[in-house]
Amino acid sequence: MKQALMILAACMAVNAAAWELGDFVLSQARPAGIGAVQPAASGTHYYQISDDGLNIDLVSYKSASASKAVLRSGQLTSCNVDHWDGYEMSRDENRILLWTASEPIYRYSFKAHYYVLDRKSGSLTKLTNDGGEEIATLSPDGNKVAYVKENNVYVMDLASGSTNQITHDGKKNSIIYAVPDWVYQEEFGILNSFTWSPDSHTLAFIKFDESEVPMYSMTMYEGDCKANADYALYPGSYDYKYPVAGEKNSIVNVVTCDVATGTAKTLNEQYDYIPHLAFARNDALMIMTLNRTQNDLRIYRMNPADGSLKSIYHDTSSTWIDSELARSVTYTDRFMVIPSERSGYAQLYKYDIDTGAQLLQLTSGTQPVTAYYGYDSKRDKYFYQCTQGPLNRVVKCADAKGTITDVAVKEGTNSARFSSDFSYYIHVFSNASTPTQYRIVRTADQKTMRSLELNEEYAARYTASDVPQREFVTFENDGYTINGYIIKPADFDPTKKYPVIMSQYSGPGSQQVLNNWKVDWETYFAMQGFVIGCFDGRGTGGRGKEFESVTYQNLGHYETIDQVAAARYMASQPWVDADHIGIWGWSYGGYMTLMALSEPDHPFAAGVSIAPVTSWRFYDTIYAERFMRTPQENAEGYEKSAPLNRMDNLKGDLLIMFGSADDNVHIINAMQYIAKLHGQKSQFEMMVYPNMNHSINGCGVREPLYQRVLDFFNRKLK
Repeated sequence: MKQALMILAACMAVNAAAWELGDFVLSQARPAGIGAVQPAASGTHYYQISDDGLNIDLVSYKSASASKAVLRSGQLTSCNVDHWDGYEMSRDENRILLWTASEPIYRYSFKAHYYVLDRKSGSLTKLTNDGGEEIATLSPDGNKVAYVKENNVYVMDLASGSTNQITHDGKKNSIIYAVPDWVYQEEFGILNSFTWSPDSHTLAFIKFDESEVPMYSMTMYEGDCKANADYALYPGSYDYKYPVAGEKNSIVNVVTCDVATGTAKTLNEQYDYIPHLAFARNDALMIMTLNRTQNDLRIYRMNPADGSLKSIYHDTSSTWIDSELARSVTYTDRFMVIPSERSGYAQLYKYDIDTGAQLLQLTSGTQPVTAYYGYDSKRDKYFYQCTQGPLNRVVKCADAKGTITDVAVKEGTNSARFSSDFSYYIHVFSNASTPTQYRIVRTADQKTMRSLELNEEYAARYTASDVPQREFVTFENDGYTINGYIIKPADFDPTKKYPVIMSQYSGPGSQQVLNNWKVDWETYFAMQGFVIGCFDGRGTGGRGKEFESVTYQNLGHYETIDQVAAARYMASQPWVDADHIGIWGWSYGGYMTLMALSEPDHPFAAGVSIAPVTSWRFYDTIYAERFMRTPQENAEGYEKSAPLNRMDNLKGDLLIMFGSADDNVHIINAMQYIAKLHGQKSQFEMMVYPNMNHSINGCGVREPLYQRVLDFFNRKLK
């Protein structure tokens, strides 16, 4: 009753006027979150940084009143920062690694000014005077920090303040140590290859020799927002190494360093890819490798003292191995837990860390594991997230006998952030009608200890406004059930005919159709009189390996068939104007827009393609070859999958949008496509964002970007 009255009061206070596009594009339409948390070693508390990035508190899982201050930046006399961009507690929690003044490099990586706060003495140590360090990482004993500067590795001893330079031949666009190259960052999601041995005596990392990788150059202009005066009269360039499909990758080697002596040894063994590097608790270095085709994964156990290697795990696939899933492997001093899709669905397996013998299959069935949270050694339990039907995510645990117990299984999307001993977890939950909620739950009896953020005021604003909701639907195509959702205008009249915008991404393993909270530009466009349709066709995730890998070596083919079928399904509805259906997408979704508009006899009147791939020959090795193999092995597949080669059938009004400094999907994709459009005298519209990357974000461009999309569809579909 009390909660209902609170929501009612909030509703009365909320202005129920129609929301503006800016609300949906920007933060106003997103539920409140909670600050970044790091579990404390005790298992009873966690650390949390304040919203303004200035303070860190030690917070009790049981009661917020038991919290205490750990860092108050205003009390630091040796430095003056407006906020900290991030932090990391040492394992003994006596030191805090802090960073500020972050400067982006690629999409996720950055340089920053790093500091270490000694909580006992109160002293604050800056790693270097001028900053600009990358991936600073504390040793397990908290006494040292490894970091990279100008492509070389350094280790600072915090007790003495001395710094030892470990490598000396690092060079931009040639030799990189510890910081992964561009393609590893983008496609393996690895930003840091540092790993410390548990005793802090050995540091291991990867050497990337990209000297033979072809250079890519992007033209840069003065611009307006964040203008660069150096390019006022003559454009500049940004040059970096980018391996396109079939070309040379970086040569990678594992390097180990005896920290006491500073001696570094490079292993002679070379592998196509090293997607994961980690020490086990017994100081053995575990090296995960993938072949270039990415269908043969191995794990080696290395003795850093003598460099000896032992193969302890081997997995293969007739298509590809999901490296993101495999990287969630965890090691103890006795065993390792690793997910595998060998059964057709991602499940968890337990192996002996010395012999490599399989000890137990922890999970089974047709609900794929989507995240592994870790092992509770005290209770001998393994916690993970999996699907419950493709649209839902739930949290469960398995014991040593294979018994599965529910942890968080409300219908919708459940995830968990566990305490260090798994006694508590922060339950993160949402579904299509419930904005994201955060609660602290005691694992043993599933009792909610307290609520952190329920987004009640946000929910009230949503309820009080004319904001439409998603409806989940399915249809059958080629023997498959295709999942989708539809958003109708809030004042929907089934006797009227509505234009449709098909929204999709469609990339391998992706999922747009999920039972979670999602209010964004699509919702606003529905409020402007469109029906929105979104469908996950073949190749998308959550349904098992067969559904996902049907597109292998033939990207775009089945995805296009399913998007066309989805549009025809929409056209069959009595309230749809079948002559006014549009399609749009970004990145892979932009690629699919071009594929759909060039499919013979397609039903689309118009399409918006943002940052599209127009040929997989232009895209990077790891992603393109994972799904297509190399162009040398699969020339026909590359030929058929390229929108550049399908333009004879192109039909419908087209808007192409892209950033001129996209380091991911290069401008060559759009330019070659546009050149062919000119060559065949086709009319189209175009929007270019100077100096903008793949996300086309910042400088206030997002709202006008979506306004441009809306204007295009208003003109072409109404």
